[in-house]
Amino acid sequence: MGGMPPIAAPATLPGTARRMAAPAWLVMVLVCAGQFLVVLDVSVVNVALPAMRTGLGLSELGLQWIVNAYVITFAGFMLLGGRAADLFGRKRVFVLGLALFTVASLGGGLAQQPWQLIAARTVQGIGAAVLSPATLTILTTSFPAGPARTRAIATWTAVGAGGGAVGGLVGGVLTEFLSWRWVLLINVPVGALVLAGAVLWLTESRQGAARRLDVPGAVLVTAGLALVAYGIVQTETVGWASAAALLPLAAGLVVIAVFLAVEARTKAPLMPLALFRVPSVSSANGAMVLAGAAMFSMWYFLSLYVQNVLGYRPLEAGLSFIPHSLSIVLGSTIGPRLMNRVGAKTLAVTGAVISASGMAWQGTMDVHGTYLGTILGPGILMALGAGLTATPIAAIATSGADPADQGLVSGLINTSRQMGGALGLSVLSTVAATRSAAGHGPKALVDGYGLAFHVGGGILLGSIVLMVLALPRRPADAAHD
Repeated sequence: MGGMPPIAAPATLPGTARRMAAPAWLVMVLVCAGQFLVVLDVSVVNVALPAMRTGLGLSELGLQWIVNAYVITFAGFMLLGGRAADLFGRKRVFVLGLALFTVASLGGGLAQQPWQLIAARTVQGIGAAVLSPATLTILTTSFPAGPARTRAIATWTAVGAGGGAVGGLVGGVLTEFLSWRWVLLINVPVGALVLAGAVLWLTESRQGAARRLDVPGAVLVTAGLALVAYGIVQTETVGWASAAALLPLAAGLVVIAVFLAVEARTKAPLMPLALFRVPSVSSANGAMVLAGAAMFSMWYFLSLYVQNVLGYRPLEAGLSFIPHSLSIVLGSTIGPRLMNRVGAKTLAVTGAVISASGMAWQGTMDVHGTYLGTILGPGILMALGAGLTATPIAAIATSGADPADQGLVSGLINTSRQMGGALGLSVLSTVAATRSAAGHGPKALVDGYGLAFHVGGGILLGSIVLMVLALPRRPADAAHD
């Protein structure tokens, strides 16, 4: 799901709206540029992974931490970042998040050891989690309610979708003509330019509530997720019965349990557990976790397959994903219109079925695969289905919540998707590596990648079953379930 677009929060958010001194178009450019960088960096590294492995001596399984270090911290701190923007000022938090993201990008681009690159990606994820929610709240407090705000949010969503969609192409071009380091270093001049514009032209605004942040909650959920992911990865080399795998898994589950206990008792929880008593919220988030776990890894394994097995150069790999990118943008664009005709639940299930069929097809890949016969068709199905699925699930989740909780529930859906993607990548990478270890050469790699797609399709089938059984038929029904 590296290419999946962000899900916009509802347009009406609490807070003191202020007119920006800068022209509206300039505000739009600045915040959309920040969001573009955040979403781009989820997927831009995928094509560069083989080059990163060669340059820094990364292991096959270690590659996933270049992706997961970013995604896990992005997901774990996203809700905290949104609340910080409301309490401490949207401009201040935007500038802080972008500065952190830019400095971390520089550190990653200059990394000389694997741990340095992973550490930089971790800090990047924190910066992205602080920056991304601020971009949307700046828009919603800068444009008056009505058509102007609707157009602004539509533009923000489209830019986010574009950032995810072109990640493979941008990564391929930079890796081919410069080096893998430039997939990170390119953020530095762009980030510095946007940072200067934000300092000069954005106007401060805040909600004005008491300053209370659930920092322990954000740290606990991030640490718990990381420990669980690490434990899953360890099973590939030491097995499920080894203490080296069981201890981090158990520790991660304990930390997550502590997180839930903290959330139940704190006065200003990061994730109000009472929201999950609403059936539409709990079922939609559960479906999104499973869908994210299956769909997120598509770009990761395709990038490895076309380069490690078919011998594509980075640029060729990036170009080969253009139809996939266009398909996910198409699905995201027509999704709202189709939802009005067939209903949110029907569209979500249909999109997931389309994507699952693409995964089943992609899992039949072989050493002698061709672009037209092996990559194009299943890739379009997987991406189109992903684009069609996200919006209706989000619509169902937010429809059952109180108006005051709409923004929070939208943030939860985004968090669930990222967390599912991080855990799914850990599971599927372990599955692929275990299968590949049983053989030798390209054939072993193909066997591993193919199994990962088939297991991912199975996970997506689980999401479909949950959607069919638990999601309300129409978003309007959610509040009455």
